[in-house]
Amino acid sequence: MPFEVLVALRFLREGKIQTILILSGIGVGVAVIVFLSALIGGLQESLIERTLGTQAHIVVRAPEDLVRPVTQGSPGLAVAPRVERPAQRLRSIVGWPQTLELLLALPRVRAASPTVAGAAFALRGLANRSVALRGIEPSSFRRIIDMGPRMTAGEFRVDATNAVIGVELAADLGVSVGDKVRLETPAGRSEVFLVAGVFDVGNKDLNARWVFVSLRAAQTLLDLAGGISTIELKVAEIFDAERVAEEIVARTGLQADSWMKLNQQLLVGLRSQSASSWMIQFFVVVAVALGIASVLVVSVVQKSREIGILKAMGTRTVQVVRIFLVQGTVLGLAGSVFGSALGAGLSFFFASLAKNPDGSATFPVNLSPGLFLGATAIATFTGLLAAVAPAERAASLDPAEVIRYG
Repeated sequence: MPFEVLVALRFLREGKIQTILILSGIGVGVAVIVFLSALIGGLQESLIERTLGTQAHIVVRAPEDLVRPVTQGSPGLAVAPRVERPAQRLRSIVGWPQTLELLLALPRVRAASPTVAGAAFALRGLANRSVALRGIEPSSFRRIIDMGPRMTAGEFRVDATNAVIGVELAADLGVSVGDKVRLETPAGRSEVFLVAGVFDVGNKDLNARWVFVSLRAAQTLLDLAGGISTIELKVAEIFDAERVAEEIVARTGLQADSWMKLNQQLLVGLRSQSASSWMIQFFVVVAVALGIASVLVVSVVQKSREIGILKAMGTRTVQVVRIFLVQGTVLGLAGSVFGSALGAGLSFFFASLAKNPDGSATFPVNLSPGLFLGATAIATFTGLLAAVAPAERAASLDPAEVIRYG
């Protein structure tokens, strides 16, 4: 074992009370970092899952019809034009198969699914409800939104004769799996479907409005033969969605809306949580660094005679510096191990205090290996950095003076 490590460990053993106190301080600081990071990370994951679990990361659609100026007044008179916004109709994406291939080739796009979306009415007997008709390809749509775990009855099966509806709509129409429902569009087109499944996405409005049918059936009902109204995308990193959407607009000229644009309030909340977490962690790190530095400075004062003797016996100044740098590193590393275990225990205990009706934790925590490695690295680096000033102080001691005057 190197000379510097042996001396550093001996100094730590001799000052047991100081060592235990500083290790406790580092452990509590690391535990706070681990606990807050796990809690805020878990809450963010839960919010994102509940919000983005039922929507695409990016929705690509045909550009809107352009506004056109309308001039009012009699011939020969100078008048200001009035800009009239045209009514937006359901339009297909021109050349959508080629566009779909282009989008799937983008490196940050994980999945893409063509869809046809429009308004319709669901009728059964005297009951009728306004619904959002969604024509999909089941195989590709499952990679965007996995509806399988959200089915409460039947199965997620859409084809020429089968449809899937939400629990609220099923209750309003008084239907269940195996019953028939008529879907009719404002243009007067209608078709009867068999209810193959009932889903619950955790959103009452979506449960009351969404109706899934096959892509071809929706094209027929909405008079969009061979076309699609949107392409829904899922990206590898959710916070890259806006950049990917901007790239799609630049490449295709189509309109692309990311979840970050459609859920700006959620995005502000997530960023505020992250900022508050980083700020708390920063002050915790500062407190830990000051604690380590203060203890090591006291150690320099207490061990000044020993340091003087070591230097008088031929110990180089750089070795004296290393002794205290090793102490800081050891304190940071050992304290981080203790703090990581304490933080994990606090996280599991807090998550077990409250449960949702479905059995999931009200306050979920996200404990990943990266979190522990990051906390350990921060604590170790902080210990090393905090030992710099005490090490320089020890290096500046004059052996003759400290031996003579203590």
